[in-house]
Amino acid sequence: MKHLLMAVVAGALAVPAGAAPPDDLLDRANKGDVRAQLALAYTYRDGTGVPRDYAEAMRWGRRAADRGDPAAMDFVGWMFFEGLGVRRNPEVAAGYFRAAAGKSAAAAWNLGQCYFAAQGVDHDIPKALDTWKKAAAMGHGRAAATAAMVYLAGDGIPADAKEGRALAERAAALNDPSGLVILGELHFRAGEVEAARALWAKVSRSSPAARQCADLLKLVPYRGRKAEPGAFALVPLPHVHQGWNNCGATSCAMLARAQGRALGGWDYKKLCPPPLGTGTDWGDLLAASRRIGLRWKLVTFPPDDAGFDKAAAFARRELDAGRPLVVDFKYTGPQYPGGEAGHTLALVGYIARDDLYVLCNPALAAPGLQLVTATELKRDWRSDHYGALSGNVLSRPAIVLDQ
Repeated sequence: MKHLLMAVVAGALAVPAGAAPPDDLLDRANKGDVRAQLALAYTYRDGTGVPRDYAEAMRWGRRAADRGDPAAMDFVGWMFFEGLGVRRNPEVAAGYFRAAAGKSAAAAWNLGQCYFAAQGVDHDIPKALDTWKKAAAMGHGRAAATAAMVYLAGDGIPADAKEGRALAERAAALNDPSGLVILGELHFRAGEVEAARALWAKVSRSSPAARQCADLLKLVPYRGRKAEPGAFALVPLPHVHQGWNNCGATSCAMLARAQGRALGGWDYKKLCPPPLGTGTDWGDLLAASRRIGLRWKLVTFPPDDAGFDKAAAFARRELDAGRPLVVDFKYTGPQYPGGEAGHTLALVGYIARDDLYVLCNPALAAPGLQLVTATELKRDWRSDHYGALSGNVLSRPAIVLDQ
């Protein structure tokens, strides 16, 4: 699943739901009021009180951007990046982000994403980190949190625990949910369990990361505990942040790290056919493992209920033996482009008493742990898009250690 860029919301200028753009807003926009033009751009992009119209959103956004407004330039860049109202063009998007990054924290965040994932610019992790740190200095908590994860994991750069902690603290000071998750994890690793609990409890009450933090609180007594075959297992897996559209290679990098290979997500991606910033065929992921001397294999199970029972039993045996699995999920629903989305992540544990499974998700804040019920795992662990190996046949696929 792609790690989405962020566009700034229009705030108080947004048109209330159920209303047409007021005449005074249109009048001010037509007279050259940049804030009014940007408000209309968001209104039409989001369909707030008017039919969603990306072309109209771009028309107003461009008018404001042409006046040099940094927020408007970020808006237009985001539209080009996503391909909304225009043909997707990461190069043009990156140009807009670069032009606005000195004054717009959101544009600096988005430009860092482009550098991190080779979207419209050359792949450059140090430059991504520098850009994110500038965004963090302007108050962008998510940029600080993301940079913290890259420093802590040492993805494309030497690991730097001191810099990672400083950025996590900056993100937490900005009340960024991901920053609070990461800082809580640093407390947990240092044995400061109550400090970790306090941060995770704060986030679990209300935030986009609420469920993850509730899961982390539930997992506290299980982390570091000796496995009990048939009842409980939790295999430690180093977490790596995936960036844009790199979940497959990043999940495999985490698996490789568990076997002693010092690889980041982009290191692993570079073992596969280019370009960066695109999904990776699972056949290429398996071939890459052989290139670094690891023995992995693909196993699949039928997508029906009986197939899930076999897949779950197999997964538990692997986890009891201390072997995590890389799995592919397929999400469906109207909230996804085209009605569906795929995501690769790792299955690292289970709690039989509660019929729960533990995932390590490269799209979440470190440590990336989350709990899913057996019902959720049955629904999502299936795919027909994991590459040439799938033959477009729906199954429950997993990459496992070939022991």
